[in-house]
Parts: sequence; C-alpha cells; structure tokens
Amino acid sequence: MSPWDKLLKMKHPLRVLRHACAALALLAGGLLALSPASAQNDPTAPQRQDLQIVQQTAEQFLKAQTAGLPGSITIQTDPIDQRMMLPACLDPQAFMPNGARLWGRTSVGVKCVAPAPWTIYVRANVQVISDYLIAAVPLAQGQTISASDISRVRGDMSALPAGVITEESQVIGRVAGMSLRAGTPLRMDAIRNQRVVQQGQSVRVVSNGPGFQISTEARALSNANEGQMTQARTAAGQVVSGIAKAGGILEINY
Repeated sequence: MSPWDKLLKMKHPLRVLRHACAALALLAGGLLALSPASAQNDPTAPQRQDLQIVQQTAEQFLKAQTAGLPGSITIQTDPIDQRMMLPACLDPQAFMPNGARLWGRTSVGVKCVAPAPWTIYVRANVQVISDYLIAAVPLAQGQTISASDISRVRGDMSALPAGVITEESQVIGRVAGMSLRAGTPLRMDAIRNQRVVQQGQSVRVVSNGPGFQISTEARALSNANEGQMTQARTAAGQVVSGIAKAGGILEINY
C-alpha cells in the first residue's frame, strides 16, 4: 500500500496534511536562516563599509579645500561601484593625490587605517565659475599694461590653464612677457615686473638695518626687473647684491 493510500484511510487526513505543511515551512525557514542575506545580519559576521559614507567623505573634503576659491563652486563625485567590498572603517580620511588638481576633472583619495587598511580613489568634477582677466587688445611683448588694456569676464576657471589672473592690481603697471592676442586669459607666467635697472646704469645702494640707513652710489652689473635680486659695483670696487626698486634703487636689508 502506498503512503498516499494510507493517508486516505486515516480518520483525519486534513489534519495530517496541515502537520506536514507546517513541518515543511519550518524546514524552509531553517534554510533561509542559513542564506547569505541572513549572514549579513549576523553580528559576528565581518561588517562591510558603507560606500555612500566614502563618497560623502570625498565630497566634504573637496568642499573644505575649495572654500577659499573665488566665485561659485559646483562639486560632483562619480558613483562608487557597489560591487566593491571594503571592510568597515572607523574613520575614513580623504586626501589629495600627488599631482591632482583641486578643480576640473580630478580624483580624491579616501583611505582607512583601522581596523583593516584600504585606499580607494573617487573621481570628481569641480567647476569654478568666477571672474578673470583677459587682454582687451593685442599686447606686444614688453608693453606696459594699463587699465584700458584688460577686461574682466566670467567663466569656468577649471577649463583654463593654471595661474590665470583675477585681480587688476596683479597686472596694471606690469609688462607683457610675450605677445598676447585680444581675448587671451592673462596668466602670471605671461606677465613680468617693470625693468627698473639697466646694466651699466648708476644706481643708489640703500642699506637698511635696525636703527640705521646707509646710502652710496654704484654701477649696475646687469638688467633687473622690480623686485628682482641683482648686483652692482661701488666706487671702491666692492660688489654688492640687493633688490631692484623703481627709481634706480638697489635695496639691501640686514
């Protein structure tokens, strides 16, 4: 006689079926308890790092680093691959990799020291919308720059070369170090100070110290722009070094 036939001959077959279904449900529950999803809730299982916290750490770092920049700052970080499995970190720390720019397309490192060390890099785009200066007219090499030679425009500085000038005081009265087309962003490496000392020129050497100032005449040994270190020879034949100043002055500070 088959088990099914035996079941049909029982006085209460429905009750038996209910007991059988209950047993199967308990067995299924036990199998689910051993599944990977349940293992994640096990307090004894290794904890995984929340990747959203890693991304937020990178964003907060960039916000702090760009807080002093002029203009409007927009920061966007790329999503981190959710398949990445990192051990949970007590205190993730962000840093700027060597050679990385603070704006434009860049990367931010996030590292963990304890309990398990790891390091990942989060890609980001930092946009800086600000005012900067351009040549309003063509500038010839050696030309002294006046206020009418420059214009202020607004744009994304993260798309420009490093060293773009943002203040008029940094350029007016200085000299174009190279020929520049109209509309060219003005950079610090394209501008130099005025030449204030010519080789062979008679200069006044001013020596400053605590409670004294001594002045003597000398002959410049080389050309020098304002603020540049240069040398001169005194009437006694002594060679002195000092900072070139406007008006043919060589300043020595003790």
